[in-house]
Amino acid sequence: MDKKSVNKFKETLLQTKTKILNGGILRSNEDLHISSDDLPDEADLANSVINQQVTFNIRQREISKLRWIDEALHRIEKGTYGCCEECEEPIGKKRLENQPWATLCIEHAEEAERGTGLSKIG
Repeated sequence: MDKKSVNKFKETLLQTKTKILNGGILRSNEDLHISSDDLPDEADLANSVINQQVTFNIRQREISKLRWIDEALHRIEKGTYGCCEECEEPIGKKRLENQPWATLCIEHAEEAERGTGLSKIG
């Protein structure tokens, strides 16, 4: 991959990282505690628990994305960015534009999803 493209992806990764860090979802804690007013009413308590779980899941996804971004930035520094970790072939630019932290080409990413039954952002 040419240096201009790598620099473009690096800038995208850094912007996404900044957006996550400054977005507030990792700092907000209003959904993570239960008000004593919610305890007597089972419906309110259930709603609070659901809100906590949603907030927790969003935070976990954003933390994972930050980890993938940092790993991608490290690969840029090592000079291995944009290569599939399985076959070492170049990852398609369109895939990197959608997921600049991707570690697998589309073929190996689909194979990994089918094998585990889970969907991973990377």
